Amino acid sequence: MPKLGVLTGGGDSPGLNAVIRAIAKTAFQQHYEVIGFLDGYSGLVEERYMILNARAISGLLHRGGTILGTNNRDNPFHYPVEEDGKIVYRDMSDQALLTLDRLGIKALITIGGDGTLAGAAELAAKGARIIGVPKTIDNDLLATDQTFGFDTAVTTATEALDRLHTTAESHHRVMVLELMGRYAGWIALQSGLAGGADVILIPEIPWRIEKVAAKILERKTQGKPFSIVVVAEGVKTPEGNHVLRDWVEGSVEKARLGGIGQVVGRLIEEHTGIETRVTILGHIQRGGSPTPFDRVLATRFGVMAAQLAIRGIYNVVVRLQGADVSYVPLEEVVRGTRKVPPDGQLVQAARAIGISFGD
Repeated sequence: MPKLGVLTGGGDSPGLNAVIRAIAKTAFQQHYEVIGFLDGYSGLVEERYMILNARAISGLLHRGGTILGTNNRDNPFHYPVEEDGKIVYRDMSDQALLTLDRLGIKALITIGGDGTLAGAAELAAKGARIIGVPKTIDNDLLATDQTFGFDTAVTTATEALDRLHTTAESHHRVMVLELMGRYAGWIALQSGLAGGADVILIPEIPWRIEKVAAKILERKTQGKPFSIVVVAEGVKTPEGNHVLRDWVEGSVEKARLGGIGQVVGRLIEEHTGIETRVTILGHIQRGGSPTPFDRVLATRFGVMAAQLAIRGIYNVVVRLQGADVSYVPLEEVVRGTRKVPPDGQLVQAARAIGISFGD
């Protein structure tokens, strides 16, 4: 029986299980066996896996997370190995390829973001047969109009903004909500629009505290003594620096963003005299059940990935282009970051209804 392999890498995202389910169900129709490698690339290097049979994938469509486990540290080309009581990093890509060969895997479907897909491209260059599925709540991958998980993250953030509105209005406060997104402002922009934010700060548009304060004070003179401010985690300080909550050696992405909301909140209070509170939504944006949109998109991606593998079309990444799911060469996805166009229609619409970007 021919076999397909699948793994999930990087941060988790609502809809991962829906992709796994769709891959397996599509493969079963063509009498393929599906092997799921555990905990990202570490399962591939260490040959740890589970058989994704009908029982294993039952009930997955609505579940968040990933039944295969994931991580964003075990790059097979820079793999942590303990030697003499110390962690050193070795190239274990040959071991990963050996696993695929020993198990008779026809093609490996890798579900992940830029780090996971970059590792997949390197494996493909060494002879692996890869089909990539783009995944990130940040929506910042090139070549696809949208990634699954993004809609769920925006929905979660919007619900948080709905709740912050009531407490902000009751206490006449400024409420600052810091959201994920890495170095792109997609989550902050779309949830800010949907959640009625008064100020949205995103990495793509430089901001000044004087402009933010002016917007908040203008609302106060209009009889609105409260304001909602949305801040993307990748926004820089007025001095031009990113705020980091951690630095993790051995990770694909060593810099862990977090804390810019506190900086913004302190500056707002200093410049307006209005009591300001800060909420950092954090990993809540990654969790929970995927929205119907993400369930459908993840299913479409999984079906396309399995069909491409069965047809023998390798070293490509599935994508959403307009209303259609298609595919592009793997290298096109790992060339850079898809950012919010500062003069795009979403930003223009926000400005038209009076939202300030602090510029």
